[in-house]
Amino acid sequence: MRSLSFMMRPIVLAAAAGLVIQAGAANAEDKLPSTLAWTAYDVGSGGYNQAVAIGGALKRKMGVNLRVLPGKNDVSRQIPLREKKVQFSATGLGASYFAQEGVHEFGEKSWGPQEVRLLLTSNSDGGLSIGVANDLGIKTMADLKGKRVAWVHGSPSLNENIGAMLRFAGLTWDDVVKVEFSGFGPSWDGIIANQVDAAWAATTSGKAYQLETSPRGIYWPPVPHDDKAGWARLKEVAPFFVPLMGTEGAGMSKEKPWEGATYPYPILLAYADQDEGMVYAMTKAMVELFPEYKGSAPGIDGWALERQVFEWVVPWHAGAVRYFKEKGVWNDDLQAHNDKLIERQKVLKSAWAEMQKKKVADDAFEKTWAETRRAALVGAGMSPVW
Repeated sequence: MRSLSFMMRPIVLAAAAGLVIQAGAANAEDKLPSTLAWTAYDVGSGGYNQAVAIGGALKRKMGVNLRVLPGKNDVSRQIPLREKKVQFSATGLGASYFAQEGVHEFGEKSWGPQEVRLLLTSNSDGGLSIGVANDLGIKTMADLKGKRVAWVHGSPSLNENIGAMLRFAGLTWDDVVKVEFSGFGPSWDGIIANQVDAAWAATTSGKAYQLETSPRGIYWPPVPHDDKAGWARLKEVAPFFVPLMGTEGAGMSKEKPWEGATYPYPILLAYADQDEGMVYAMTKAMVELFPEYKGSAPGIDGWALERQVFEWVVPWHAGAVRYFKEKGVWNDDLQAHNDKLIERQKVLKSAWAEMQKKKVADDAFEKTWAETRRAALVGAGMSPVW
């Protein structure tokens, strides 16, 4: 078992509707451009707060302006990245793993499997799970039965993770009351306003702290590590989770740890075709500026180089790998694992290309793609997961 043991002042933001950011290019010395752009989670989220803090360090130490575009869901964060309006995205599971796999919103005709690559991930002492209002008397995940649970449009990483945690408890979405929201922030505002009882978040999210200090309070139902049957059900549909004794976040501390689960969040990524020199420079800056931004936002200490989980479910960018090799933290086994993940993306890309050749009616597209995707992965000796 692995234990992954604020108010923020805004810096340079680009939140205005329709704002186009010109992505700069790294020069021959692999330096960062004077202005960088990231997408991130909604204002008030842990990912947004961390991006702001990292931007402050970039400005103070390197003179680099970081523009942060908050997005309500995975798709709204991914579009500027795909269209090269931003260079990087500090995102979550949906725009990384689900995007790679071409599932949920990324299985639609306008998307398909995305060739995304990691730069760095945050593995903090905070977790990711279902947070609930503390005035309901909920003590276990099973107690969510019949309760109002938030469903966020365009955010498969939020919705599927809730489904996975419900599965841990032997429940499904049919066992709870689904309440729909337009974004992450509104879903947590909904708990405070007593419009819903539970939602998904990082324990270090600003919204989680807001709920903690509200009249309703906050509680994180545990994910007991000795519940082997529950963990087997969870990992079957969500292989990216690992056990966690959480000590950082709303309603928890080193003296009051939470027995839960997590995966990296936020996840800094780019597309595979992003300039290798720029990725190298961004990865290097994230690592070498760590002492400057350490402790400046909840969960931000998870970006430390020694906390990286190199064997995960999405491959690393060649520029990041170049830096890891320089630091002596990359080896042949990690390279072999990374190569397998890149090969998986190639299999998915090829399957999607074959799919495009078929004249599939819109109402049959989702089912046909699911079958095509599964056949391609199984044929390549890979688990389809879905």
